[in-house]
Amino acid sequence: MIRALCLVGGLAGAAGLSQAPEFSQQYLQRLAGQVDALTQVVVAFDHTALADGLGREEMLQAMEATPLVASQATMWRGTFARHARLSDHLTVLREATPLERLTMPHRMLDAETVRAAWADFTPAVPLSAAGLAAAGGGFVGGWAIFGLLATALAWPLRRQGRGTARQPQRRAPAIKKDPPVMRPRLVASQPDNKPRLAGVRR
Repeated sequence: MIRALCLVGGLAGAAGLSQAPEFSQQYLQRLAGQVDALTQVVVAFDHTALADGLGREEMLQAMEATPLVASQATMWRGTFARHARLSDHLTVLREATPLERLTMPHRMLDAETVRAAWADFTPAVPLSAAGLAAAGGGFVGGWAIFGLLATALAWPLRRQGRGTARQPQRRAPAIKKDPPVMRPRLVASQPDNKPRLAGVRR
């Protein structure tokens, strides 16, 4: 039973992880679009600041000093931070091979980009080396995970069964036997050689 569950887990893991290279490729395309859109916004802000004779940080400080636009300064700082973070992820992912991207899930965690990539994601047959490697790793991982779960679930039942088997069996009380009945012995008489019963006097 446990082996059957492990086999199911291995096949499920192989089917799921085999799509990782294709999903990472589509994520990369969406990420590039996100970075391009943010770059246009950042460049427009910098041009506006330069038109006023200010740099980016000076423009943000001026906004923070103005109560009406102080909240917008916080929003802009978040936009600049996201642009820098996604640009760094995009550079690393573009330089990595499909196999190397499988070891970089931490660089594919932008929620907005993940939702956009998943919305248009279409599963593909893993024919590349990265797809086959991912399928093999998924099979091993799924087998191991389901094996551990099945073992953990079956452990209490095994302990209970062993505890029941170790209980000493009660023996039926021994029935005491009656003492043997002494039968009288025939002994020879002294003078007349007639047999007598032992212990009987005449």
